[in-house]
Amino acid sequence: MKDERATQALDHDWWYRAHEGQRPSDTDWRVWLYMGGRGAGKTRAGAEWVREQVFEHGKRRIALIGPTISDVREVMIEGPSGLRNIGPNDEQPKYSPSRRRLEWANGAEGFVFSAEDPDSLRGPQFDAAWGDEIGAWHRAQECWDMLMFGLRLGDNPQICATTTPRSTELIRKLVKADNVVITRANTFANKDNLSPSFLEAVQNTYCGTRLGRQEIDGELIDDPKGALWLRSQIETNRTINKDSEFQRIVVAIDPPASKGVNADTCGIIAAGLTVQGKGVVLADASVQGLRPLDWAGRASSLANEYGGAEIIAEANQGGEMVRDVLETAGCTAPIRLVHARLNKAARAAPVAALYAQDKISHAGTFPALEDQMCLFGSDVSSGSPDRVDALVWAMTILMLEKSMLPPRVRRV
Repeated sequence: MKDERATQALDHDWWYRAHEGQRPSDTDWRVWLYMGGRGAGKTRAGAEWVREQVFEHGKRRIALIGPTISDVREVMIEGPSGLRNIGPNDEQPKYSPSRRRLEWANGAEGFVFSAEDPDSLRGPQFDAAWGDEIGAWHRAQECWDMLMFGLRLGDNPQICATTTPRSTELIRKLVKADNVVITRANTFANKDNLSPSFLEAVQNTYCGTRLGRQEIDGELIDDPKGALWLRSQIETNRTINKDSEFQRIVVAIDPPASKGVNADTCGIIAAGLTVQGKGVVLADASVQGLRPLDWAGRASSLANEYGGAEIIAEANQGGEMVRDVLETAGCTAPIRLVHARLNKAARAAPVAALYAQDKISHAGTFPALEDQMCLFGSDVSSGSPDRVDALVWAMTILMLEKSMLPPRVRRV
């Protein structure tokens, strides 16, 4: 029995089993930034740090912030490495979804917030905080600023920030800040807890690529030289305003030239033109590996979601067959086929200029699209820029084409 108790105690001794990236520095710090590859144990590290604050350092009011409320609940709280699935059973907290409140038996409380709503952080005060996937926060700087104002209880209020590295404005600032300690880890640092087939697949597919350096090696990669878009431009104009009025909305499609599991991605982007004349990217529904009828149905559903938005489809590869596939898939929205007469870079440059002039914003975060944008035109760009192609068609039709349709005001 004694040996069994000792084994159980060791099972819950997190810092004994954690790898180097999952341990913060012993120095004095305000923010611990843990940047790691996919599966590098970031969630577990954040949850264990919160548990330590509650049971060893007497913290009583902890802010829990994720990209969305659902992310906080499904990953940070209820996930396999979340707060309700670590530590001894008698230490696991209870969650009240209606109150967005996590409660430990010793009286400590965790307060749930979404990065989509920075204003919800006005007023509350905390003595510790955990922000997960801060690289995917929609209104990152605003949310971070409100959190910093609320972190004002106790002798040493601290923040644990865990994320897959993305070169956002907030992360770039944190990396340079004096009161921030940084740990890093690649995916393979946590290989004992990951599927061997997963490790083999990502190694074979992404090793040596820029995406692999970011998503597997956990590197923070800045915008490459020559790219038409800069992350700073995208971040500056990001918005999640769902009440904008639009004079026109389109769903642009860049169909793949082939089909099957190895086909290029079908670029599907929804975008709108506000009554003030600003372009807004509304959704990225791009998908890889689907049959033509399936990607056509996906685009049609997206058009219906925005009130029968017009579909713009590049027809260089399939001609009228693209229209036939959409109609066979049940598309009832207006369909317009367009043909590319210039190369991709020449068509993209005017749209990139609109971004530089702050005339286009993103209604949310679209990591795959934005990563492709910030590689396009650079020496490290590779593969088919399908999402970018669809984006360029959408904004060309909405903002650069002279023969625009009569405006119709819509609210989404």
